[in-house]
Amino acid sequence: DTTSTVIERGRRRNEAEGLADKIRMVQADACSTGLPAGEADFVWGEDAWCYVADKAALITEATRLVRPGGTIAFTDWVEGPAGMSEQEAERFLRFMKFPSLEDIGGYRRLLEDAGCEVIEASDTERFGPYIDLYRDMVEKQLTYDALRIIGYDLATMEAMAGEFEFLSQLGHERKAAQGRFVARKK
Repeated sequence: DTTSTVIERGRRRNEAEGLADKIRMVQADACSTGLPAGEADFVWGEDAWCYVADKAALITEATRLVRPGGTIAFTDWVEGPAGMSEQEAERFLRFMKFPSLEDIGGYRRLLEDAGCEVIEASDTERFGPYIDLYRDMVEKQLTYDALRIIGYDLATMEAMAGEFEFLSQLGHERKAAQGRFVARKK
């Protein structure tokens, strides 16, 4: 991860679960980790690679880290099969603070170009429902927590609600998606 807070939280969880000697937490640039090549059994990510600008470098690094036959598995927010207009894409990227957005075919090509056999590259079809669930949780259960994070600014809260409605619409129209990818290094 790139944040010390997440690293420390992960270390505490590993310790509590008795896994501290099996899982190593590292704070590093995902595209250049400095970890040894070919020693990992798998590289895993969950809905975070969309925050990385150079996705080709990210995939190359993930492939470098796994041993031959090792697995790269991740989910990520991607452009959906219906595609977005330029205006929708700009709004989506701006709100989410993503530097770029890949699509399922693009990740497939990056994995293949890096020397992987792609086992799965699919749309989970969960993006719209996940956004709906998150929006409902914030509106019905986590309102105070969300307001505290944004300094009790109701105007910001309302603006964010509008953006989450936009994300939901993109998901239900299959313009935005959550992709699931599993590949094996050759």
